[in-house]
Amino acid sequence: MNKKVILGILISIISIALVYFSVRGINIQDVSNALKKIQLSYVIYFILLVILMQWLRSYRWGVILQPMEKIDQLSLFSVTCVGFLAIAGIPARIGELARPYLISKRSTIKMSSALGTILVERVLDGFSVLAIAVIVLFLTDLPPWMIKSSIIFFLLALVIFCFIVFLILRRDTALKLINKILGKLPGKFAHRIDELIHHFIDGFQVITNIKFLLYLFFLSALVWVLDVLAIYILLLAFGFTLPVMASFVVMIILIVGIAIPTAPGYIGNWHLACVLGLSIFGLAEAEALSFAVVYHFLSMAIVVVFGVIFLPFNKFSISDMKSQLNYKKVDEDLK
Repeated sequence: MNKKVILGILISIISIALVYFSVRGINIQDVSNALKKIQLSYVIYFILLVILMQWLRSYRWGVILQPMEKIDQLSLFSVTCVGFLAIAGIPARIGELARPYLISKRSTIKMSSALGTILVERVLDGFSVLAIAVIVLFLTDLPPWMIKSSIIFFLLALVIFCFIVFLILRRDTALKLINKILGKLPGKFAHRIDELIHHFIDGFQVITNIKFLLYLFFLSALVWVLDVLAIYILLLAFGFTLPVMASFVVMIILIVGIAIPTAPGYIGNWHLACVLGLSIFGLAEAEALSFAVVYHFLSMAIVVVFGVIFLPFNKFSISDMKSQLNYKKVDEDLK
């Protein structure tokens, strides 16, 4: 309990610090004036694009899950909406477990296997965003810290992808290496973890199909292009005359920013990321903050509304969700 309290305090401190850096030196009246300029017609287009992105994410997940079991699109969309609500509402990224947990309740897919598909999603997203980042690097002068972050992000995604490929193509060899490590653990515990890893690797099956893999890369690129388009449309709603590249930069910095564990709803890091990204293109901080506030509010509102709509059909408890990956529970599931 003490560890949880300390973690909660640290997350709160980080959030408060990020909020402070977001609003430091900004005239609130200037922010208010910028908010009054919003054109609602563009806001409607933005909302429709974000909903389309959510649907596309759920569809892509279904493609990744397909080698294990074909799941209907309504169930995928329903679980995805509740899963994103959990991610936004539960601190320290614990909400990432919600989708694997919920889909395991609706199908014969093990939660550990479904968790493997989430890792595949992250790798696909990583390479897609990096492809976009490379384009931005060639067309825009970016600060050194952003270039370094992109390189680190690329190397991390590449390492994870190579590790996944190694687990698939050299499954027996990989498991032998893992078993050597597990051999140092108590026998009963090691056996349970070994079984869990087997199911986790099953979640990578889609990578063995080149046709599916290329299709997934296309879907992933489409998701992030829609994201860029949504950001650009929202910039137009404020009347900002910025190049499309500004939308790419905001998206990339925001992805890095919300990866930092903070309070529920990405409060603070979302706003600071937008202010930093738009400041590169000379936008006043007050106007950048007004954009960040609206962008964050609309995005979270969509997540909450759809999450609440589908929540009655996808009920879960945090304790049960976490226990699914507890070795005692895993052993019971595998019997």
